[in-house]
Order: sequence, then structure tokens, then C-alpha cells
Amino acid sequence: MSVFFVQNKGWRYNFYLNKNRYAKGFYVTKAEARIAEAKRKEAIQKGLPDPEEERKREFRKESVQAAETTPTDMAFLDLVNLRLDHVRSYNSIRHYKEVFYQARAWVRMWGNLNVSQITKSVLKTYLVRVSNKSKKTANRYLRNLRALFNFGMNEGLIHTNPTTGLRFFPIEKSVKYIPPREDVVKILLAAEPDVRDYLYCLVETMGRMTEVNQLKWDDVNFEKRFVLLHTRKKRGGHLSPRAVSMTNKLFEVLSRRYQKRDPSKPWVFWHTYWSSKNGEKKEGPYQDRKRLMRSLCKKAGVKYFRYHALRHFGASILDDANVGIGAIQRILGHENRTTTEIYLHSLGYAEREAIEVFETIFHGEKKSDTPSDTPEGQTSHGKVIGIR
Repeated sequence: MSVFFVQNKGWRYNFYLNKNRYAKGFYVTKAEARIAEAKRKEAIQKGLPDPEEERKREFRKESVQAAETTPTDMAFLDLVNLRLDHVRSYNSIRHYKEVFYQARAWVRMWGNLNVSQITKSVLKTYLVRVSNKSKKTANRYLRNLRALFNFGMNEGLIHTNPTTGLRFFPIEKSVKYIPPREDVVKILLAAEPDVRDYLYCLVETMGRMTEVNQLKWDDVNFEKRFVLLHTRKKRGGHLSPRAVSMTNKLFEVLSRRYQKRDPSKPWVFWHTYWSSKNGEKKEGPYQDRKRLMRSLCKKAGVKYFRYHALRHFGASILDDANVGIGAIQRILGHENRTTTEIYLHSLGYAEREAIEVFETIFHGEKKSDTPSDTPEGQTSHGKVIGIR
């Protein structure tokens, strides 16, 4: 197959012609990759250079010339295209799609303008209109617009960022819902065996859904009892691995699945699905099992929560057991300690001790020898074990 899909990157072509190999990626759609492949073959047969590289070279040349002649301005459409090329090269296909769909909306509004015509006032009016529907969406747009203009400044194409001074819209922050242990157990009991294995992998590794979805058998080390989870949520967009030790339960689950695996499939969890884009059945890892948790929660009779809540659940268990925040940070794969602290919503040992000191001094009461009851709104956690 000369055109194929690479997980988290996109479509790529790879062919041999006149005993020479030609390959290039990555493209958002299979059709786009096939068109690029056909143009490349035609150019080779005619003795011409790669048309795509020529187009990019000319585009960059024109952009640089435009920047040199008008150092404070350039066409907004050109800036967007350069930024999309950059995101495609340095970030995941998922992030590229997010930026692409937002950029398409911006080009519809400002595609005929120069960057200098897109003022702070223009952007503020636009963002306020978006915020009337969703402040979170408006903040996400502002974040990507700021990245767009910062990119132009870093590349020396423009010299001002019209988003400077624009503030994020205030949103009502709430404590993330952490399901209690009994609800997690009910979910596991309600799940079909294959789904139960999937959920155990999420719970026992505290991994992100995307990390578990792309887990391959090459990432599972039974001898040393650890799994490698890969994420692009690192600076620079690099696909970074981290090792997570296997619990006994996870070792049992993965060992059983390994014995029954299809050797032709590299993924631990995969499915057959109908691709409406290509009009054919395909096999591959899961992308986002959106409906699964909603139906499972309903079946189990528990409050609805999604996969990410299981990371908070695991982090809270470790925090309640006085595990150091550094270890929790490494298990969760967080770049910054502050991100880990956000996950730890439970009232930890240090906070309980501090309140008891206050109570002793202020009320003159002796500190209790027995642990206090779980505060209202908090949940007590324990390890999920013994479910088959």
C-alpha cells in the first residue's frame, strides 16, 4: 500500500519508481496524500522537481520578500498558512485539526485583510461575540490567535501582536467530580469483559484515554512489569514516553489479553469500524469512545463521569495515602507540579493536621486520636481489587 495512515500524525505516501524510494507526509486526509503522490510521480517522470516543495519554497520566498518590503505587515491568509504548516510539522494531528478548523473560520472573516488591519478592537469584538455563547470557547480561540501572531513575530514576519492586552474571559471554575470507589467498582462490574479490561488499564495506570488507546504490545514489558505510555502533551509537541509500573491486576489483565491477541494487530485495544471518509471497513486503535461511559454509568446506576475522572480518582487515592506529589506527578506524566496539584482535590493529611491544630488552639480542645470523618463532598477511596 503506497498510501497509509500513521497514528497521531496523518496520511503518508511511500512508493518506488526507477529503483528510487519517494516518501512524504503528513496529510490530513487519504485523498490529499493520493493527490500529492500522483503529482510527485508525474513530476519525476517529466524530470521536474517536487511540485509541493517548489510551491512551499516559492511561498516562503514571497512571504520573506513581503516581510522585507513591508516589515510590519503581511497578508493574514499567508500568515495562517505558514502557521498551519508549522503546526502540522511540530504537533499532533489532533491539535492540527483543532487549529485548522478555527483558522478556516478566521480566514472566512479576515482572509482578504493584511495583519495590520486586524486590530485589537476587531479581535475583541469577535471574541466577545463568541463568549456570549461560550466563554471557554472564546478563551480557546484567544489562545490559538495569540499563538498565531506570536508565531509571526518569532519568524520575523510581523512586529506586533494584536492580542496583546486581551484578557481571558472569567469562567466559573468548579471542583472536578471524582467518582467514589463504589461507583468505579459498579462501572467495572457493569462492563463487558473487553471493556472491563480497557477500564482497568485506565484505572491501574492513571493514563490518559489517548495514551491507552494507542498502547501497543511493544510498549508492554512483562518481564520488568511496566508499560510505556506515550503523550504529546510536552513542550515542543514531541511524542514522549513514560514508564508506569504494572499492578498485579493490570499484569493479570494484559497477560490474558496477550495470550489471546491477534499477532497481526500491534495494539492492545483495537476495533473494526466503518470509515465514512474512505467508504470502507478499517481496523485500528480507538480514537474517542464517547458514548461508552454514558451508557455504562446509566447501566450501573451511578452519576455520569468520563475517562479523565479516573485519573483524578487514582491521584486522589495516592494523595490520601500520603504518597509524595513528585511520584504522583511522574505517574500522571505532568510537566509541571502545579498541574498535579490541580488534580489533588481531596483534603490531604497535612490539611487535616493543620485544622486540628487550629481547633486545639482556638477551642482549647484536645486533638482527637481517631481519624475525622470524610468531609461533606469528599469521597474515601481504596484500591479496586478482586473483580473478575
